[in-house]
Order: sequence, then structure tokens, then C-alpha cells
Amino acid sequence: MTTVEEKPARLISGPGMLLVWFYGVMVVGALSRSAYQISTDFQRAPLAYSLSAVAGLVYAFITYTLVRGGEVARRAALVCCGVELAGVLLVGTWTVVDGSAFPDATVWSDYGMGYVFIPVLLPLSAMYWLRKARPGATA
Repeated sequence: MTTVEEKPARLISGPGMLLVWFYGVMVVGALSRSAYQISTDFQRAPLAYSLSAVAGLVYAFITYTLVRGGEVARRAALVCCGVELAGVLLVGTWTVVDGSAFPDATVWSDYGMGYVFIPVLLPLSAMYWLRKARPGATA
């Protein structure tokens, strides 16, 4: 008897493709911004620039898991989206309450206002899609 290996379920069909595109744009935006800021003026706002780099890495991991597909990747992306949302809410609230702690903005400052609020809307959309894309989910 032979066993047939199942291909990982695609997570990038339909709305998933749009999520991959948005996350890809956010990876490029956050990592290039933070790399430039860290390399040219890190002492000005080390916390803000470091948080932007972390945001870029989170976006990169989520993009990778969405492209990879499969149940393990879907679950990892779901957890990471939850962490991303928590980070956006925490940093967003922190920047509103104590703006002096951030001499320069982060990707997640003011809930992503500098990025048209995509940082707060993207994890919500992704978590909805990832829950809907799970095996056995009803359409």
C-alpha cells in the first residue's frame, strides 16, 4: 500500500492573495524604513526604530506562513497575527498616552495612522481569513 502525501492547503487563494500582497508591502516598508533609520540616526529614537524593525520581521513571518500554506503554517500565522494585533494596540496606546517616549514614529504609532491604519486592520482581516480558511470551516 502506498501513501499519498497531501499538498499543504493553499492559504493564498482569493482574499488570501490580497493579504500576501499587503503583508509583502508592509515588509518592504517597515524593514526598509527601520534599516535606514537604524543605520543613519539610531540614537535619536532607538525604541521607535527597533519596534519598526520588529514589526517588519513580524510581517515577514506572516507573509512566509501565508505563502507556505498548510495547517501548521495557518496556525502559526494566526498566532502571529494575534501577537501583531497586540503589538499594534500596545504601541498605539503607548504613543497616544506618552508621545514623548517616541521622538519619532514607529510603524505601529497611533495604531498605524502613518500607514493609513493598515497595521491595525491587517491582522484583523488576516485572522478572519485564517479562521475561515481552516479545514472543515463552513463558507
